[in-house]
Amino acid sequence: MRFSVEGVLNVLKAMLEAMPTTMLLSVSVLIISLAIATVMAFCEFFHVKYVQGFIKVYTSFFRGTPLVAQLFFFYFGLPNIIPSLICITGFTSAIVTMSLNNSAYIKEALRGALLSVDKGQLEAGRSLGYTEKQVVRLIVIPQAIRVAIPALANSFVDILKGTSMAFTVGVIEITAAAQLYSASTLRFFEGYCGLILMYWVLVVILEQLLKLLEKRMNRSFE
Repeated sequence: MRFSVEGVLNVLKAMLEAMPTTMLLSVSVLIISLAIATVMAFCEFFHVKYVQGFIKVYTSFFRGTPLVAQLFFFYFGLPNIIPSLICITGFTSAIVTMSLNNSAYIKEALRGALLSVDKGQLEAGRSLGYTEKQVVRLIVIPQAIRVAIPALANSFVDILKGTSMAFTVGVIEITAAAQLYSASTLRFFEGYCGLILMYWVLVVILEQLLKLLEKRMNRSFE
């Protein structure tokens, strides 16, 4: 079977139809995981009692087990124990599982960024009469964000690529669209060639946007 440019164009068309699902999944996971990671990072930074042990176990579990195993566990396994979860769709399960998984990685990036802020600046802010909230908002966050952006950029790219796992629980995103096209036409080379090109283009675009954001953030410190 010869290579078909038309086959690549057809699979690209199929993937474009599934693109809104991929984008919605990526953005949802990004927002939720960033929110969870921020809370955990600040809890560790300020040594909040009674949650340190939970955060360590949480981070160890989601960083120490494969994402695909977590997807299967939450989508196929838990409903056997909690019947009410049977009604949860694969899309919802993918968002929840991927958010929990990525928050463990993003938390580490945020924690490192928070620890990079000089403790002397925090003490100086308190000595000037700033409240704890003002110290965080005016001193900690601006500097931590600048440090965290490169690591967060890698996490955001990983989230986008990680959405390809959602097809394992029945979500029709671009990977599933390419797989369905390949299986129905038996043009696997064209199908997966189009899939790789699509992800490559998306990642390059995302990387360029994140570089622009990083440059803008750095301008305020020049």
